[in-house]
Amino acid sequence: MKKLKRAAALAAVVILLAMYGCTLIFALLDKEWALDFLWASLACTILVPVLLYAMILIYRLLKRPDDSENEESGSSK
Repeated sequence: MKKLKRAAALAAVVILLAMYGCTLIFALLDKEWALDFLWASLACTILVPVLLYAMILIYRLLKRPDDSENEESGSSK
């Protein structure tokens, strides 16, 4: 489970960095379509982290209290 969490966190970091890079590239391009892509990229740059944060909060609320006890006892063996 720990490896899965690390892989998911690394994937999230890569996706966020790619979105920030795309936003920068679209801001510097002087094409007609670049402005539309810039606005879409800015929207994703704001919405994706907010949605990820909301998903983490919902997961913590829905997670049963005994789940964390099982993970702790399982990792110490």
